[in-house]
Amino acid sequence: MKIVVIGGTGLIGSKTVDRLRKEGHEVIAASPASGVNTITGEGLSECLKGADVVIDVANSPSFDDGPVMEFFQTSGRNLLAAEAKAGVKHHIALSVVGTERLQESGYFRAKAAQEDLIKKSGIPYSIVHSTQFFEFLGGIVASAAKGENIHLSPASIQPIASDDVAAAMADVATGAPINGILEIAGPEKVSLSSLAARYLREVDDPRTVVSDVNAKYFGAMLNDQSLVPGPNPRIGRTDFGTWFATRPVKN
Repeated sequence: MKIVVIGGTGLIGSKTVDRLRKEGHEVIAASPASGVNTITGEGLSECLKGADVVIDVANSPSFDDGPVMEFFQTSGRNLLAAEAKAGVKHHIALSVVGTERLQESGYFRAKAAQEDLIKKSGIPYSIVHSTQFFEFLGGIVASAAKGENIHLSPASIQPIASDDVAAAMADVATGAPINGILEIAGPEKVSLSSLAARYLREVDDPRTVVSDVNAKYFGAMLNDQSLVPGPNPRIGRTDFGTWFATRPVKN
């Protein structure tokens, strides 16, 4: 198959591209650097010619309410319109477990808007809802920092390694459209604040994690159901200890 990966040079995109190429597919890693821009529409029609499947793993450069909504709506409309013209048979998007429960957050409202565009497009689709990536723990800590303290909710999460996300994306790409949502998660359910504290210990960061039930997660309040999957998710194989021991960046 010919598969176009939008955001194909990023963390998940590059790993997904590698997997699909090893399986023998023709894969285009599309990004602004390669001349494909979903915001302006540049290069879209050319790269989608003859494409069977499009995987969209691009993310907004800004999480602020206005820019993030503009990114996902503009990118989504341009991409889906180009796919319809090209006769793409399967659109796949990576989204987030709990999106529908976290609508206090501008980021999650924007992801919900993106998903709504996909569902109404008429193109067969699969939406993959993933839990938080281990690789984003540093960013989560940074977003919650107040001086030497990190204020995070003790709510449950079930984080996943990017390799396991890429494996799921590749499998979905080579299967039939779900026309619905697949949830994926890691093998361990833990507290967000306790996992962040473990991460800081492992990287020798002396800051303190404060477990705070009122701490917001990118603008949204959390409970123990907010960030964990429902029944029968696809479970990745990599736990935190394995991920940390094998991750390429050591600090």
